[in-house]
Amino acid sequence: MLALPYGVVSAAMTFALVMSITPGPNNAMLLASGVNFGFRRTLPHMAGITFGCMVMMIAIGLGLGQLFARVPALYTALEAVSVAYLLYLAWKIAASRSLSLGTADGRPMTFVQAAAFQWVNPKAWMMAVTGVTAFHLHANLLVNAVLLAVAFAIVNLPSISVWAACGLGVRRLLSKPIVLRGFNWTMAVLLVASIVPALGHGLS
Repeated sequence: MLALPYGVVSAAMTFALVMSITPGPNNAMLLASGVNFGFRRTLPHMAGITFGCMVMMIAIGLGLGQLFARVPALYTALEAVSVAYLLYLAWKIAASRSLSLGTADGRPMTFVQAAAFQWVNPKAWMMAVTGVTAFHLHANLLVNAVLLAVAFAIVNLPSISVWAACGLGVRRLLSKPIVLRGFNWTMAVLLVASIVPALGHGLS
């Protein structure tokens, strides 16, 4: 039976809770998706976020983070791609004009898209690198990375679901097109603002 340092597990899950439930690109997009598409249609988006973060944490735990630390230019390029893609997503959110986006104006993010998005999400990188660096649950690199990924996933999914549920909760309040347009522009601005704290931190 695998013996775990429960104090470290508790600390890691607390860290995961703080990082998962606080504002960031994922949660801004989930809130907007909850409003525009509803909770049920946002489920693949939520599952993709959690799965993508798990894969990222395992990859970083096995040494990918060290590669970026040794070749800073690669991480700089990643940041540039991240910012460009997030600006594109912010514009898509701002341009949404109705609550029935699944027919004419767009569709919710898919599981695969949400999982892939984590690789250009500065906050996800910061969370994964910090988690792998700060918390050690097992001496074996692979086992440690998997255990951390599972611990983070247990906390992450219910945490981010709160944002999609909040979006659903205010859906009726945004039934007027002009109000919805103002909400989507606000979320677009918050999405752009949410990446600023993560930028410039590198992988140290």
